[in-house]
Formats: sequence, structure tokens, C-alpha cells
Amino acid sequence: MRTYNADKIRNVALLGHSSCGKTTITEALLLNTKVTNRMGKVEDGNTVSDFDKEEKERHVSIGTSVIPIEYKDTKINFLDTPGYFDFVGEVYGALRVADSAVLVIDASSGIEVGTEKSWKYLEQRNMPRIIFINKLDKENIKFDELLDSLRDRFGTKVIPFTLPIGKGENIDGYMDILKGQSYIDSKPVETFPDTAAKAEELKAMLMESVAETDEELLEKYFEGEEFTDEEIQTGLKNAVLAGELVPVIVGAAIKGLGADMLMNTVVEYLPNSLDAKSLKGSPKDSLSAFVFKTIVDPFVGKISLYKVMSGTMKKDTDVYNSDTGETERIGSVFSIRGKEQIEVSEVAAGDIGATSKLQNFKTGDTISLKSAPLAYDKIDFPKPCYFMAITGKTKDSEEKIGTGLQRLNEEDPTFSIERNVETKELVVGGQGSIQLDVIASKLKNNYKVDVELNPPKVAYRETIKGKSDVQGKHKKQSGGAGQYGDVHIRFEPSQEEFEFTEEIFGGSVPKNYIPAVEKGLRESLEKGVLAGCKVVNVKATLY
Repeated sequence: MRTYNADKIRNVALLGHSSCGKTTITEALLLNTKVTNRMGKVEDGNTVSDFDKEEKERHVSIGTSVIPIEYKDTKINFLDTPGYFDFVGEVYGALRVADSAVLVIDASSGIEVGTEKSWKYLEQRNMPRIIFINKLDKENIKFDELLDSLRDRFGTKVIPFTLPIGKGENIDGYMDILKGQSYIDSKPVETFPDTAAKAEELKAMLMESVAETDEELLEKYFEGEEFTDEEIQTGLKNAVLAGELVPVIVGAAIKGLGADMLMNTVVEYLPNSLDAKSLKGSPKDSLSAFVFKTIVDPFVGKISLYKVMSGTMKKDTDVYNSDTGETERIGSVFSIRGKEQIEVSEVAAGDIGATSKLQNFKTGDTISLKSAPLAYDKIDFPKPCYFMAITGKTKDSEEKIGTGLQRLNEEDPTFSIERNVETKELVVGGQGSIQLDVIASKLKNNYKVDVELNPPKVAYRETIKGKSDVQGKHKKQSGGAGQYGDVHIRFEPSQEEFEFTEEIFGGSVPKNYIPAVEKGLRESLEKGVLAGCKVVNVKATLY
């Protein structure tokens, strides 16, 4: 694979609800560009994107896969993201390095929760996007109603670039609205009159979008003049970049339908890193790259995936981590397609690459040079919201569990590991039950340790319901003056976890002894008298 400059690179995230067909789309694209000679199926566990053992067995994407495709002198890095919310951290990583997105919708399901969430992520980042309506080969699809629902929910900026030809299993082509040409099996055919009429209406909407991008074009539009092909191309691209237009492409990925039109639209209308202004320099500037994903394999080792933000990544380069102050040498540099490593001589600014065995870099770190250190903002991953206690099935497994969890946490920073000091349990927290189940499965398969997941024990608390005055005396005769103490403490409920005050007058308790009283109280509150639990919401007054 040759080196591409930033203007010839598209970094595109594939987003959508689980099982909407994102991975199948990548299979159609790979087959269309002759990277593969057959189309893999998710249910058969033989897709390029879902290469992990867990993905093959569960028939769902768990991690983001990079699928680079060379098309029309352009390199498109598709980032195939998981649809399950449990693995949303993978989506966050992909969106950090993507310059645009394709939002995939299952035509038989319409707008789903994952569709809404994906749209929200893109809106938050002002990211240009395409909508790909997939699975139009399913029965009882009402395309016009689906399109109306998209425009009602996401706005009138959602406008089709293509229309389907046929319905259900009989769908076999599409009409390119801008060209006014229909295609079946990628071959031009005559357009049906009803399709042509609908296309004219939609093309008028697109021309209006073109006109609104430039005052001269707007004037030309009102005067009834035709736009040139170049004006249409530029106007539509500017509208997409500004978020004022969201093209809709139709297809059925399992049949390969719409794959060519999707790639054409990506190349012609979605931004490169220069358009998106996401780069920090040119290939000639000092090197910097952002690590957006880490793969840890007990056999292959650690692989760091990154986007080069400035300069050019080459092997045998000494790189610097400004967070840790560590320097190490880059070994091999490669492009990655699923699990396949494609060795390249260099990775230029704007492109996505990978390097193995970078021990001092983790997801969210910045690769730079010691002579020009940089640190880009970290990925703001969601906090864990689902917790389970993890225990080994054998007594000697605790060390293996700890080691395995630390390695898995390098791959997936969205889960937490914490030892509860009260219950003594090891508790893992994540985004949901599926994520933690995958962690347990990976511990067994990759690190040979069987574990169980159970709800964490509740760390109960004790407190006081009313007010109480207690007296304590200390008397010890050991010759001479001896020791004598007589103190009173008043206990009562408090809004704070623990509140200590004193009302000593006349030095009846020397001031240098008072801190020891508070310390003793705090130690005693760690174990209550009712159930041995920590005591909270208590005020103690020494008097």
C-alpha cells in the first residue's frame, strides 16, 4: 500500500444501532474493490472486521476495526464501530480520529436508539455525515415513509442522492438523482417514469442546497440559470461540510447494492483532514500522532493504532511520551486491515497507521519527538455505571485475575478495577453486562483463568438515631501522682459523615490531648457496635 497525502485520505466512522449492517457494508466494499474475492458473513464468523474470537462467537462487533480501502486514487479508512452501548468507548476512540461518518440505518427497523445516539455524537462534534439506508432487500419496506421519518427527526437537510429500484428481494438497483441515471448491477438502464418524477423533485431540493452555499449561486438560482457540474460538486460538498446537507444513499449490503455509490459519495463529498481542519501540521513538520486504540494479544503482543496529526511516521524513529517522559524507538510501521498487518514505509499526516510493541504508550497518549514534545487532549470516555464483583474459581487465581484485568484495561479503558476496602471484594465496573461478560470470557480464553461475576456485597453503614451523653473515666496508680481522666462526650445525628467539636473550659482537658480524642473516635467509627459496619452521620462533642 502506497503513501497517501492528506488530501487523498478520508477517515470515516461507520456508526449505527447494533445489527444494522455496518460490518456487512465493509465486506461489500472490500469485495467491490477486489481486496477480497468472496463476501464474509457475520453469522459465519468470517468477516475481515470481526476477527476477535469473542466477535466470531457472539456474531457482534466488540472493538473498532480499521478497514482501509483504495478507491479512485483515494485511501478511505473506514472505522467499523460496535453498535452495542456496552462498547461505546470504541465509538469514542473512532470519532476522535474520524473526519466524517456514515450513519447506517436498518430499513426494516427505521430509527432506533442507536441511531439517535449516533446522531447525537455527530451533532456534538459538528461532524459531516452520510446516511446509508441498508437492508432494503427486506420485505415490507416502505421507503417513502422511512425517508419522511428521517426528515421529520433529523431535519430537511436529509436529502437522498439515490433512490431504490425494486422492492424487497426484487430490489436490484438504484437511481443516481444528480446524474438522472438508473443502474442495475452497476450497468445503466432506463429510468421508470414514477422514479424519474420523484428524482426531479429531490434534485430541485439539492439545487436549492447548492444555491444556499454562495451568494452568486443564489442569484443564479433565482434567475433560473443552470448550475455547471463543477458548481454543483463544490456547492454540495460545501453544504455537507457545513452540516447543511446530509446525503442519503440506499442499498442492500448483503447483495453489494449501493457499495459503489457509497464510495463515490465519500470521495466526492466527505472531507479529508485538511477540509476538516483536524491536522496540526503538514508531513514536513515535526512528528505527532494520537493513539486512539490499543490491541493487546497474549501471543502477538501490543499494537498501538494512531492517526498522524503532523509530520510523517517512519520506522526506527525515537518517539517521546510527554505524559511519562519516556522515549522509545518505533519498530515496524504498518497499515492495518482487520487483523492483517500491511507493512508500509511511512504513514503521512492525516492517515491512520499502527505500530507494535510500543510499551510506554496507551490509548489517549500522544506520540511526538523529544525535541518538539506535544500532548493532545485525552479521550473523555464515559464513566462506568454497571458493577460486578469478580472472583476466581480456584484459590490461586487472584494474581492471574489482576494481571489479566490490567492487560485488558489497556485495550478497554472504559472499565474500572477497584478493591473494596470494606467488603474486600475485587469489583469491576463497565457500561453494561455484556461488556463485563466479554471481560470474563477473555480472562478465560486469553489468560487461562476462570472467573465468576456476582453482584457486589453491600457495604452497610451504621448511624445514630438520637442524642446520647456518655462519660469515660481513666484511673491508673503506678506510684507518684498516678494517672486520672474524666471526660464527657455528647453524640448526636449530623448531616456530615463525621463532625467533631469541643466545649472545654478552664483547661479541664489539656488542648494537646484533644487531637488524640478525635483520632480515637475516628478509629472507633470504622467498626460499629450493631453489625461491625462503618458508622456515619455522627457529631461528637467533647465537653
